[in-house]
Amino acid sequence: MDADDLLDVVCVGESMVLVTPDPPGPLAAGGPARLDVAGAESTVACYLALLGARTAWVGAVGADPLGDLVRDRIAGYGVDVSGVSVRADAPTGVFFKNPGAAGTTVHYYRAGSAASRLGPRELPEARVVHLSGITPALSASCAALVDSVLAVPGPVRSFDVNYRPGLWPVARAAPVLAALADRADVVFVGLDEAGTLWGCASPAEVRALLPSPATVVVKDAAVGAYAGGVFVPAPAVDVVEPVGAGDAFAAGYLAGLLADAPEAERLALGHRVAGSALRIAGDVPPPGTPLPEGAR
Repeated sequence: MDADDLLDVVCVGESMVLVTPDPPGPLAAGGPARLDVAGAESTVACYLALLGARTAWVGAVGADPLGDLVRDRIAGYGVDVSGVSVRADAPTGVFFKNPGAAGTTVHYYRAGSAASRLGPRELPEARVVHLSGITPALSASCAALVDSVLAVPGPVRSFDVNYRPGLWPVARAAPVLAALADRADVVFVGLDEAGTLWGCASPAEVRALLPSPATVVVKDAAVGAYAGGVFVPAPAVDVVEPVGAGDAFAAGYLAGLLADAPEAERLALGHRVAGSALRIAGDVPPPGTPLPEGAR
């Protein structure tokens, strides 16, 4: 393949339709709602596209209007969706936000979804392939997909641990996610989830647990992020909605990696892109909305 035709990043995983009460309120109250699209890996792809990278999202949707919404919305950011499978034998996954006085909970309806039937497949050629720990929890075939991608040398293999307790318990997830992460080249993990999964209390303990990757990025929420002996504090942000910020951070970091920026600049760009996600209600700004200058 000609270098000019090579994608920068291909992101692999499930994206779903997100239903949110509008205005925010408990689902049990009924009323109007807004349909959006959300998925960890496609969110990374969308932010990278906004940052000027050539990206693709590979996943699967049902042959239904919700699948059309998912593909069209992600494509609207300039992401290549030609590798998305459309299945007539399984639906597009859906999840609901349930805002309440004690915070927002999330309810998933993804069992048996089209994406849960993904399996090992050939991916578009790219400089980086990005995966998350959500995918192996969806089904045995999805776990085989992640295993096969991590086995392919060549592209930089990026893995966001992204532990979801609603998908699998710690006892089952912890050893699987540690083993997968240790096979990647770049790993993203929150210090809080590393504590939940593996009992790690510091970035040094996380790094000791994952000795093989070239880079392990440990995010400590509003404190900052660590990688390769470098720490960059997180700027103060007036938070509207935290969902999606971790994926935005990964996109910013990977954009810095693609530009061969120094470690501190990669982390700083991750923080800036995450900050733009924290300031909006959705995971990604609407298609056609440029990122603020400070996020680039």
